Amino acid sequence: MADDTLLDDPARLSEVDTDGVLRAAARAGAQVRSVIETAAELGVERALADVRPRALLLVTRPGHGGAIADLLVALLGPACPVPVVVVDEVPGWVGPLDVVITHTEDPGDRVLAESIGRATRYGATVVVTAPPEGPVAAAGAGRAFLLPPRVPVPPGFAFPRAFAAGLLTLNTMGLLRVDVDKLADELDKEAEKDHPAHESFVNPAKTLALRLFERVPLLWGLDPAATAVASHARHVLAAHAGFVCDVGSYADAQTRFALHRAAVRSTSGQGIFDDPDDFAGDPTAMLRVQLLAISSGPAADAARHMAADTLPGADVLVPAEEVGADEPVRAAVLALRFELAALYLGLAAGTIGGSGRYASAGV
Repeated sequence: MADDTLLDDPARLSEVDTDGVLRAAARAGAQVRSVIETAAELGVERALADVRPRALLLVTRPGHGGAIADLLVALLGPACPVPVVVVDEVPGWVGPLDVVITHTEDPGDRVLAESIGRATRYGATVVVTAPPEGPVAAAGAGRAFLLPPRVPVPPGFAFPRAFAAGLLTLNTMGLLRVDVDKLADELDKEAEKDHPAHESFVNPAKTLALRLFERVPLLWGLDPAATAVASHARHVLAAHAGFVCDVGSYADAQTRFALHRAAVRSTSGQGIFDDPDDFAGDPTAMLRVQLLAISSGPAADAARHMAADTLPGADVLVPAEEVGADEPVRAAVLALRFELAALYLGLAAGTIGGSGRYASAGV
């Protein structure tokens, strides 16, 4: 059975974190810096400076690919001057005026290897984050910009590296303006805030984990970038803690009438002085509504206040209030916070790590 007291016991946390997953997640900033260095060595900026491709293809593969593509599309926005196409495989119409961005942690992904081979054969520019060996690397050898991992992390921890590679490519082409060095710095700051030695009341990731503990999360984005971060949160909560979440935009959540009514009830029916026993047997009491917001400005503020009025007890996660930076940086910080929260929950539940009664759930 999960034990939330583990979160505020650094010694026990260290004991159960046998694979060093918390340290791995804390290397997010280092991953971003490694991408910056590798891209500079490969000459990505020289090749893509102010290029206006005929089409930008975001090729998604299992894992983080879908959330990263959605996040990049959201950050580019409808005013992007070039067509953006999200696909599972490179289409046959790809040509020398197109740019392909993709990511995988599977060096033997033959579908992606075929896609990279097709894209490079027809002259497209390809930027791929992938291991340096196997069919994927071989398919792009000498013809694609391959950014291999330089900071060792376990499988499933490459979101910062893949996201940084996408941002850097878009930044180089002038399609997006983001300070990737600041991105690395802010991820370091977030990792420090979320350090295992810091108690839950000053540790944002532990606080988030405790809010989700033994609840069913409803992660609803108030803007497209926040909805994409919610998709990443769903992935890491499932991967590390075995959580099942509802994810989508708040606008879409409002069309799921029964669930939205349950969310309204769960956020308005129980006050801090109410007896929890009075809500025993009420399934809505297990829901935890979290509204995510990345965008800022009058329209974003209005949407946030409207949602908060409807769901007065919902958690509203707004990294803009903590991070004085642009939207890509805010999104990355919130994504890392959810990843660390998922790891804390997984360690408490025994779905990852293991020592004594905190052994892997499969043992």
